[in-house]
Parts: sequence; structure tokens; C-alpha cells
Amino acid sequence: MKAVEAITNLHTDDVERAREFFEFLGLTEEGMNQGWVARFTSADSGACVQVVTRDATAPEDSVMTIKVDDVDAAYEEAQRRGYEIVYPITDEPWGIRRFFVRSPDGHVINVARHRS
Repeated sequence: MKAVEAITNLHTDDVERAREFFEFLGLTEEGMNQGWVARFTSADSGACVQVVTRDATAPEDSVMTIKVDDVDAAYEEAQRRGYEIVYPITDEPWGIRRFFVRSPDGHVINVARHRS
């Protein structure tokens, strides 16, 4: 299993206000806005940030998303190591398979892979 992308998840109360701010910094929305989560990216560099008002299905919000090439292997390894699973592995209706795990210093991490 290897990480293929890491994206910061920032809390916001207002996705539209966040959009205006990140556009000022050169990040534009690239096809992902579900109302409660939106991603702003730079087409040139790939730099990106996500803003989240409240996760639609998980019990806690995550501070970042780590996309991996094998989410099932990551889930099994997290369990083997005894890490706290905050949200079990789930196929979400928007096309992602994910789980949330708490890091040793308390951060909730969304580990995900888009379903093919």
C-alpha cells in the first residue's frame, strides 16, 4: 500500500466564503463541491485544499485525506497495529471507499480510494 495524494481538510462554516478566499490565492474549484465539502486546486501545480462544513456520513471531521492505492490493505494494517478506527471502511454514494483512523497524536485521518 502506498500513499498517492494528501489533501488538507479545513473546517469552514461557509463554502462560498472559502471559495472567494482560495480563489484569491490562485486555487479554483475543480469539479468537487458536494455542499458540505469542496476542493479548490491549482490546475498548473496540483496544489489543493478541501474545506468541510461537516462530514456527511462520518461521526467526526477529518483534518486531512490520504488517498492510497489499496484502501483495504490500509484498513487491515491499521487494525493490525491497533489504531483507533473512527469510521469503518465504507463505500460512500459519491464513489469513494474510505475509513477514518485516529493518529497517535489524536488527528482524525480520512484514508480513501476512488472506486473504479
